Amino acid sequence: MTVLQTQLTGVARRPARLLLTGLAMLVASFVVYATVLAQQIAERTMLDGLSGTPAAVDLVVGPDSPDGAPFLTADHLAKIRAVPGVAEAVGRAETAGTTGGQYLNLTADPGSGPLAVTHVTQGRFPAAPGEIAVSPRTADRLGLPVGTAVTLFTAWDDKGNPAKPVKFTVTGLVDARDDYGFTGYAPESTVAPLAPDGLLARVDLRLSPGADAAAVRAEVERVARSGPAPAEGYERPRVRTGLAVRTAEANKAAADLNALFAVVAMFVAIAVIAAGLVATSTFRIVFAQRMRQLALLRAVGAGRGSISRALAAEGALTGLVAGVAGVLGALAAGHALPPLLRALELSVASPGWPVLPAAGVVLLSVTITVLAVLAPAFSAARVSPLEALRSSGTTGARRDIGVLRWAFGLLFALGAAASAAYVIAGLPGRDDEDYRVEPMLLMVVVSGALAFFALMALGPVLVRPVLATVGWPVRRLGAVGRLAVGGVGGAPRRAAAVSVVVALGVTLIAGLVVTGASIRVLADRELASSVPADFELTSGGDATLPAAVYDQAKASTDLAHVTPYRRLNDVRVGGSEYGLAATDLAMKGLPALDKIDVSAGSLADIGPGRIAVSGFAADETGLKVGDTTTLAAAGKTARVQVVATLPDGAPLQSYLLLDPADLTGLGAPAGYSGLLADAANTGEEGRTAGQKALRQLAQGRTGVGVTVLADQRDQLNLVLNGVLAVALGLIGLTVLIAVVGVGTTTALSVVERVRESGLLRAVGLSRGGLRVMLTAESSLYGVIGATIGLLLGVPYAWLSIKALGVNAPLSLPVWQLAAVFAALVTFTALAGVLPARKASRVSPVAALATDG
Repeated sequence: MTVLQTQLTGVARRPARLLLTGLAMLVASFVVYATVLAQQIAERTMLDGLSGTPAAVDLVVGPDSPDGAPFLTADHLAKIRAVPGVAEAVGRAETAGTTGGQYLNLTADPGSGPLAVTHVTQGRFPAAPGEIAVSPRTADRLGLPVGTAVTLFTAWDDKGNPAKPVKFTVTGLVDARDDYGFTGYAPESTVAPLAPDGLLARVDLRLSPGADAAAVRAEVERVARSGPAPAEGYERPRVRTGLAVRTAEANKAAADLNALFAVVAMFVAIAVIAAGLVATSTFRIVFAQRMRQLALLRAVGAGRGSISRALAAEGALTGLVAGVAGVLGALAAGHALPPLLRALELSVASPGWPVLPAAGVVLLSVTITVLAVLAPAFSAARVSPLEALRSSGTTGARRDIGVLRWAFGLLFALGAAASAAYVIAGLPGRDDEDYRVEPMLLMVVVSGALAFFALMALGPVLVRPVLATVGWPVRRLGAVGRLAVGGVGGAPRRAAAVSVVVALGVTLIAGLVVTGASIRVLADRELASSVPADFELTSGGDATLPAAVYDQAKASTDLAHVTPYRRLNDVRVGGSEYGLAATDLAMKGLPALDKIDVSAGSLADIGPGRIAVSGFAADETGLKVGDTTTLAAAGKTARVQVVATLPDGAPLQSYLLLDPADLTGLGAPAGYSGLLADAANTGEEGRTAGQKALRQLAQGRTGVGVTVLADQRDQLNLVLNGVLAVALGLIGLTVLIAVVGVGTTTALSVVERVRESGLLRAVGLSRGGLRVMLTAESSLYGVIGATIGLLLGVPYAWLSIKALGVNAPLSLPVWQLAAVFAALVTFTALAGVLPARKASRVSPVAALATDG
């Protein structure tokens, strides 16, 4: 008890030391509890705003199963409206079609009243047959202002030509919960006859005040389930409460959110582990500084067990203070952020006051800190009094790691190599249907974890050879640089403990950067094939575009790179029974097509008698570059040679790229199947102008439609950028804790080496030189960690890409990796600036008088 009181009294006298040792856990506690609050904010915001069922709906008649289609007719709706106690019943129905060659979805809604999901912003809501309202974005994208006449084609004939035209007039613009740019609204009486089989998707009911909800529900269910047996593919409807439906919709949104936060939790766990490593390192330094005090306690009778328990209790106190401070900081930030966002007109809910998670975070902080302090405490307690009294107080100077640590380190390294070899041996071929991604990715994670454990065990041994290489530029700074390298190399255990945490962060960031760049190259290649231009004008069915359409498009100042193409859908290769789609799209006509990669050969060699085949066609026919084969279509044949193979599909969902002369020889009509074009000007205005120009060309031509392919490209890029940004932000938590660890280690080492600093000052080293030396030491932790991190991150990124089973190439964004390296070195250098300034202000006489 006396030993414990002595230790706690020392902590009370020097609270700054407590702050330094617990700083990493404070940051980790803040991050963990802030994640809990962020999930609450997101869930409450989604639950408040993402249910598509109006709050006034009391009962919903809909499908019996989540993905089912109810057998609900207009007769059912009429009988439901007649049930006593039903104040209002609204039938929901949907249909879809094309207008001007562009997709339009039509949804039933009353347009006003408590059961409406829309409200009019311009004009009026449709009140008569032949009238519709559209969303503002739909009006802009499809060119449908109020008063426009619309012809909607809701079916297609056997040849793919649009049929069953229905004429409408746009009477108003309406706001709804979602606006995807292709949404229209009309009363149920207009939409239901056009819906599949004329059936309703569901019926929403509002009850009269004072009505017996249970009795009304029973009667409505009886009516809804009466009548003839459901048609094939449909089921008897069921009745649920509006509250149950809204809750189910909200829970579905929350389920997606929970999946996202499960990924967040994985990165937070990595950050907590990093904080534990930093805490272990700082406790080891702190205990080494107090070795003389511990030796005196041993000399006066304190046992090893009592000292270990006292140091563990100190660690628990540090974890408690850090955990409470982190939770309080997260609460302050979590409750201050939503009002600020609402002031910026962003509707965000406020979090609650989750007590149990707060207690859990504090307990986690105490547990991690106690675990972190155990090894340093046992090591400090094992030192004999005489050895401790002779000690210079410098920690981490031992360069050996012991036989047991060597054995564990090599065992982990062999396990990492074996796991990686297993993944490499099981990598799939192209389109391997039996390949399972999940086990392979799990083995990559296992291999990475084992490699990290090996790095932790062998770190002190690896520091000196790595330092010998990366420390060369620092040595060129002269005596100060050599002192800095010597200071880091003289304490390899301390350097390894901090550098390993930096290496963990850099490994994750480098892996993410390389994987992101590789996936982006793959996405660019696939987009170049599926979305080779901003716009596509298609003829529809077997029809062709008049040559005048191409001439007018090429003459338009709002369009660029106008490239026509023809398509033949039934070309047989080498006597095959199956026909493949072929096109004569000019590969030099569009800039995006330059991104298409080839497995072999060159697309530039396509010409008369020379073709390119997709990966699927090559697999099915066995063709490779240099082979010759016969193409057949409509009774005509052509002898061709394969000059290029593609890894995946060819542009425009085709499998064969032919010269126009060969496609004509196979019976393709002279007219174009469609044309591709880019916007002549950048930005949204340029895209809108290009879309309008093509829409004018399509106007009055049946079946001719305009597709804005650039929207698909933008959506994919938005998703990819968002995922990478979120992942990078989460990995940044580990880097933040690593930087905190570097600053803490540097600050404690300054205290530890006061006499050394005083001696250097006494022999002539200036204050500025001492600051440079200590800052250089701090930056070297970052250099060592970043170097090891890059050496691990790049290979594991390649392994992860291959384990995904996608045909993505390994892309090394050298400048981005260099920026990551420079940023980490800069951050770690900045972390040592304040401790270095503090050390330089101590006079040589006072430093030499310090008890070392």
